[in-house]
Amino acid sequence: MSNTTLPEPCDPSRRTLLLATACAGGAMAVGAAVPFVASLTPSERARAAGAPVEVDIDKLAPGEMSVVEWRGKPVWILRRTPEMLAALVKAEPNLADPGSGVEAQQPDYARNAHRSIKPEYLVVVGICTHLGCSPSSVFQPGNPALGADWPGGFLCPCHGSTFDLAGRVYKNKPAPTNLEVPPHKYLSDTRLVIGADDNGTA
Repeated sequence: MSNTTLPEPCDPSRRTLLLATACAGGAMAVGAAVPFVASLTPSERARAAGAPVEVDIDKLAPGEMSVVEWRGKPVWILRRTPEMLAALVKAEPNLADPGSGVEAQQPDYARNAHRSIKPEYLVVVGICTHLGCSPSSVFQPGNPALGADWPGGFLCPCHGSTFDLAGRVYKNKPAPTNLEVPPHKYLSDTRLVIGADDNGTA
């Protein structure tokens, strides 16, 4: 008589337990992998931080300023009045670099008295070139805190650097250079792109 041992009958409950365990393990592995893979993918905000930013300026009234974010920095868009443009000439004798001689502070198309493509609009990074504070707007001429001859501009509250309405720094101030003008261009009279220009700068 043969001594062959017959296989044990299959236990359905054991099979179910093994399948459930395998599925649970697989789900846990996928669950652990998803956050890891997601961490390697830049967020929409991170992608947008380095990309050019389009801005509508049609509702910006003369004398008003709006602020947008580009590459994590505040960018000011100031629509200057005729009086503000006239104040640029008045400020020049007291400026450290009225002719925007430091090339790295602006593209070539902004190396002019108004430091912009269109005289009416100033586009500038609102970060002081001294230690990175954000200056405040002090547009009122003759502001009591800045003297009767103050023509209007910007004041850094951290160490007192002052800038005119084109972002040019005044003499004998802690800030070494004018405010930075970012690459920019106009898509139309009412739409502006910050972070790119027709020279291929981005």
